[in-house]
Amino acid sequence: MTSVPANAGSNDTFPKMLVEMARSRGAAPAYREKEHGIWQTYDWTRSAAETRRLAAGLHTLGFRRGDKLVIVGDNRPRLYWAMGAAQAIGGVPVPVYQDSVAAELAYVIENAEARFAVAENQEQVDKLLEIQRSVPSLKTIVYDDPRGLRHYEGVHAYADVQTRGDEALARDAELVSRETAVGKGADAAIMLYTSGTTGRPKGVVLSHDNLAWAARAGGRVDGLRAGDELLSYLPMAWVGDHIFSYAQGHTIGLVVNCPESAATVMTDLREIGPTYYFAPPRVLENLITQVTIRMEDAGALQRRMFRYFMAHARRVGSALLDGAPVSAADRLLYRLGEWFVYGPLKNQLGMSRVRVAYTAGEAVGPEIFNFFRALGVNMKQLYGQTEASVFVTIHPDGEVFQDTVGKPVPDVELKIADNGEVLYRSPGVFREYFKNPTATADTKTADGWVHTGDAGYLDQRGHLRIIDRAKDVGKLKDGTLFAPKYIENKLKFFPHINEAVAFGQDGDFVSAFVNIDMTAVGDWAERRNISYASYQELAARPEVYDLIQSEIEEVNRDLADDPRMAGAQIRRFLVLPKALDADDGELTRTNKVRRGFIGDRYKSLVDALNGSATSVRMSAEVTFEDGRKGLIEGTVAIRDAATVQPARRAA
Repeated sequence: MTSVPANAGSNDTFPKMLVEMARSRGAAPAYREKEHGIWQTYDWTRSAAETRRLAAGLHTLGFRRGDKLVIVGDNRPRLYWAMGAAQAIGGVPVPVYQDSVAAELAYVIENAEARFAVAENQEQVDKLLEIQRSVPSLKTIVYDDPRGLRHYEGVHAYADVQTRGDEALARDAELVSRETAVGKGADAAIMLYTSGTTGRPKGVVLSHDNLAWAARAGGRVDGLRAGDELLSYLPMAWVGDHIFSYAQGHTIGLVVNCPESAATVMTDLREIGPTYYFAPPRVLENLITQVTIRMEDAGALQRRMFRYFMAHARRVGSALLDGAPVSAADRLLYRLGEWFVYGPLKNQLGMSRVRVAYTAGEAVGPEIFNFFRALGVNMKQLYGQTEASVFVTIHPDGEVFQDTVGKPVPDVELKIADNGEVLYRSPGVFREYFKNPTATADTKTADGWVHTGDAGYLDQRGHLRIIDRAKDVGKLKDGTLFAPKYIENKLKFFPHINEAVAFGQDGDFVSAFVNIDMTAVGDWAERRNISYASYQELAARPEVYDLIQSEIEEVNRDLADDPRMAGAQIRRFLVLPKALDADDGELTRTNKVRRGFIGDRYKSLVDALNGSATSVRMSAEVTFEDGRKGLIEGTVAIRDAATVQPARRAA
């Protein structure tokens, strides 16, 4: 099958593509959703009909061309249909992160000038009703799941809005078709808010042309085809989900599978067995943590077999994927490993049928990347941004290197500025930051080049190598290169380390905060009869400090082998007694470290690390799941880690 409908050129908006999919692939599955343990399938004909009914219903409620529709909730077919419904009558969907607190949502709703919202359930409706008191421009709230909402007033059930749509279409059958026909590829298709790593989130306006180009370009690079399956479990507010689940779904004909809940994702992944898979580094890190815990709990024979075959896989797995020469003996041994280890492990991870897998969002540690390649999973890195409609570079088949993020996607131009910053230009470049011409001009030049904010270079193979965020890359006082993300990713390969923040800019040496992984370290502690009552207590245990110190010193040995980073080994560290949290402003909603915020918030800890103290008092406000605030107070130990002299190691 071809990856793009034959008459794609005439279908220049997603509502038009949906109509074409219903015409040409009507009975083929478009969405699946797991409800009460049973997968429900919706074909393209049903999806188009449901979208049309909702569009007409929204029109009766006063939704008009140019209006914004906020969408908040987990991945659900009805929420994807809400995107299409808004677009069909000339509106712009604005998906937001479902775990955002009310204040974060209020900022987006007010900034986007949104009058309408579609919410998944009671939890999200409650936040929107609270926001209405401070943002009165939000007039109309529609909800999908009716549980708990029977006695709510002033809100509309999704089904009731569709019934209104049926009545409107009975009076005027062409209502939605007329509005859809007016739409153009250059129109705004969606507004996605940046993660706000360095300040207030900005609304990135992307057109149908932007997104359709990106969806097709990415699909052509890796031969995606109609009927390919993916599990849509990442936030709908993230540009990656929008491209993979919505844009490529409409342009290529993918089957979008929505999990029952966040807790069932791994089970649902195994049941679906996707052919197309995406995971940010944090998810891959968590998967490796789960595998490591299971192996530590396994019998001695299983552990030895796992280690033996994984060592062999790391030697030859990537070469086999790339079609490189591998001896007959190594092929045979790998085949045995597939039978005993790799196959069962991929089945447990839901990756048995994966033909194409991507990781992106932030830099991935080479050890993590190579683990999945070794198993035979065709894992690639891609580099992109919301402002690029995702795709800037991708690893081509046969050219997958752990230290690069691939080559430019066709029609993408790259250049490196004099200061080392990466710039790109492509048909996917965003229209503007909504109501922010200054930020738009700062990011996008008059001739269409976009400043990424990332430092990198093109190597002799034509591959892009990203060093770090340009603003974060610096030097120690002695001139040694300091790339914090590079160091942090090496630390996070260890299953016991969930997050790390390295410090050293203009300093005498590198130091680090470490967040332990509660699951992995808790399992480790229980098997050693180490008692603890809380995260804070476990993080303070001297045995845990010993464990983390040993892993930091292993990273230091690796850094000693890198002539660029040998002088940036970690000399001092502490284990933070609280997990870094987006609700506390320490991470973005996409789990990126807000380095400047953390440095300011924990300045006393950073100062102590940079000195000679062996402990420091800390007090930090935390936000509990129910929104209440509390304090974590206590004394935090600081330890020195051994470093390695490069010359001595080389000898």
